[in-house]
Amino acid sequence: MKAVVCGGGIAGLAAAQCLARLGWEVVVLERASAPRAQGYMIDFMGPGYDAAEAMGVLPRLRELGCDVEEAGYYDESGRQRAMIRYDAFAKPVGGRLLSIMRPDLETALRESLPEEVELRFGAEVVGVSDGAESVRVDTADGTSFEADLLVGADGVHSTVRELVFGPETGFLKYLGFHTAAYTFEDPEVQALVRDRFCLSDSIGAELGCYGLRNGRVAVFAVHRAADPTLPEDRVAALRREYRRLGWVAPRVLAACPPSDEVYYDQVAQIVMPRWSGGRVVLVGDAGYAVSLLAGMGASLGIGGAYVLAEHLARAATVPEALENYERLWRPVVADKQAAAHKSARWFLPRSRAELLARRAALRLFRLPGLNRFLVKFLSGKQTAVVRALASAPDVAGSPAR
Repeated sequence: MKAVVCGGGIAGLAAAQCLARLGWEVVVLERASAPRAQGYMIDFMGPGYDAAEAMGVLPRLRELGCDVEEAGYYDESGRQRAMIRYDAFAKPVGGRLLSIMRPDLETALRESLPEEVELRFGAEVVGVSDGAESVRVDTADGTSFEADLLVGADGVHSTVRELVFGPETGFLKYLGFHTAAYTFEDPEVQALVRDRFCLSDSIGAELGCYGLRNGRVAVFAVHRAADPTLPEDRVAALRREYRRLGWVAPRVLAACPPSDEVYYDQVAQIVMPRWSGGRVVLVGDAGYAVSLLAGMGASLGIGGAYVLAEHLARAATVPEALENYERLWRPVVADKQAAAHKSARWFLPRSRAELLARRAALRLFRLPGLNRFLVKFLSGKQTAVVRALASAPDVAGSPAR
């Protein structure tokens, strides 16, 4: 059996690893010319953590992860206004939580690919022809691939989704925010924010920093925006929206790299009635982006890829496997998308009243027992789907046809 995976990010690499280890012949097509360096710091837990353990990549993720002691909110003078220690998140999930930069997570997944997996960068998909017995994928350089399955894992602005299921406008739900991320080198700022997330205690726009290794600093930014249209000049937009925040913000903004080195996008969800059709299936943000407000996108991308592969190993046919994947995974995604809507006002306050309420809530969450409520509120219900599949007896026989 052969699979083409479109997308060399988190969900695509996870799908390729899982399918290859089940005996599939896999080729991964990534439009970018090389692995991308931009991306957020991720709080990685939940179903993706369980899947990473079953896939054997968890030890490497721990090696690449960052030690975070606390997350604090700081006003324009640098005074800490609210704080929560990271063990408040880790204890309710049995310590099954790690913080890792998105590029490092992708590195670990790439390293875990069996040698037989073909990973092609600079391969832009321009056509998909889905048939009863196979699916054909055409790339911009004139190369075509015939496969038993096409996995669309090419992100929130998925080409596969548009070619097979229709325009993005029918599925993308803009949530009213723009977001950005980048890294820069500044040993003084790195020493100031090291081992903790430092977030601006602000209204309408929030800037966050974390100290990385070798004097580097990771930056996260999000602000409210009624218009989903992205700015032509990303750097100018960032300086305009965040210059009022004070403390380290002017220094962080002055160190912003060129626009093409800054990740910048809408904050949005993808909501679809179906994630599969014929021999084409979507995983991760391509089919069910939950947005950074839910904070579980990487986890759902890896978890969904693992669930898909396990059902392809257990079902008699590809359509049956895809049906089972959707049946089990859709409630998990729906729960996380709902959690994002619930947390939006606390994620980025719209008024001083909401800002003060967030400060008070974080103080309360330090009390014994309430940290469990916090984790549930932020991430939604945890699921045993991945653990159940991982602990099930190995299935004999051939993969789905």
